[in-house]
Amino acid sequence: MPVRILGVFVLLCGCLSGCQALQRVDQGLYQVAEAVSEEDRVTGRRSLSLADRQAQIEAGNAYVEQVIAQEQKAGRGVNAQVNKVQYQRLLQVFDRVHRVSHLSEERWQPILVNNTQFNAFTTGGTYIVVFSGLMDSITDDAELAAVVAHEIAHTVANHAFERRSMSQLTALTGSNSARRSSYQAAFTHENEREADRIGILYCALAGYDPLAASRIWQRKYTEEGNARALFNHDHPVNAERYAEAKAVAEAVNPYYRKGQINPEAGSLLQNNVLWQKQQGTTAGEGGGLAALLGTALGAYVDHETAKQEEQRQAARSQFVKAVEASLKLESAQQREPHLLETRWRYQARQPVLKNVVMGLMVKRDDKLLRYVAHVEGSVNPGQVFVARFRLPDDLSVEELKKLPGKYYLDDALPR
Repeated sequence: MPVRILGVFVLLCGCLSGCQALQRVDQGLYQVAEAVSEEDRVTGRRSLSLADRQAQIEAGNAYVEQVIAQEQKAGRGVNAQVNKVQYQRLLQVFDRVHRVSHLSEERWQPILVNNTQFNAFTTGGTYIVVFSGLMDSITDDAELAAVVAHEIAHTVANHAFERRSMSQLTALTGSNSARRSSYQAAFTHENEREADRIGILYCALAGYDPLAASRIWQRKYTEEGNARALFNHDHPVNAERYAEAKAVAEAVNPYYRKGQINPEAGSLLQNNVLWQKQQGTTAGEGGGLAALLGTALGAYVDHETAKQEEQRQAARSQFVKAVEASLKLESAQQREPHLLETRWRYQARQPVLKNVVMGLMVKRDDKLLRYVAHVEGSVNPGQVFVARFRLPDDLSVEELKKLPGKYYLDDALPR
């Protein structure tokens, strides 16, 4: 904030604290701010929200209750009807994480649904929906806690309604940003990063290994690469998510007490190595003016951050496309029944590459399957490099040759 504006702000606050008429004006300003924003439960700053907490709960829960009704109508059931053992496991992990969250006083309910996908979600209310496919895939309770904590964090930070409010207000002001899918993806991308940070802190405070989240994304990167480096992505790509999750985990690790809730969890939610919660001022004593200015500033910062991420993704996509255009397939040979070795020539003059991941997409039984090969070391201009694709046991190289498919560059970075 420029010095001159800061000086005026301080002067106004002083006047508001000493003049009854201005105090009433400030109280009115606070009511206006409350109508379009709320105090962030994590940082204390103002964030856009056109719905209060009760409205958020009603809207969010209505959607999940429709999901529950649909599952029951289809005869699949939910919770213990899906898997009694897994549901009890989910309840135990959820309980510990929820107890150290910023919404621990609310009565929440985890819902287990019968779906083979690796997924979980919240809608801003007091439910968290977890798919059976995720429960079956994650056998480590600390990793399950990381997923649960991430989803709780989305609601704690009011991401669902913040995103909706930002879209409505940017549209009303005539901004073109809200209409761009790339901007919308970037805005969500930043929310995902915030939910990761909050969730990892929750894990540490709840007595679950905070490094668990980084293990999930490291494994995903090994198995799937980054997958979305060529496109607008609303989640951090796996390699970036792994690196940031690891850094956050190492920062909050001093709060970790294995298997136990940290006795200082309450105070650590307010002040920790990731943030120090701001303290708001009182309505009538400059709080209204501060709330309005804080709302405007917070919205501007979020908007600019999303635009910067949008530009970063566009630049990265252009780089990957340029590198892909410079790659020439020299050969593709079977080395083992399920091992395909490909050789590529990097024909560009610059730059030297690192973290090269090649992809192979094939269509089988009307399904698109993707396989990745991580290239060891750096790749120099003019160099021939090897990318080896390890296929699953039910797909041999000979069978692969009969399927329609194509190679692509999954990701690469300049060294």
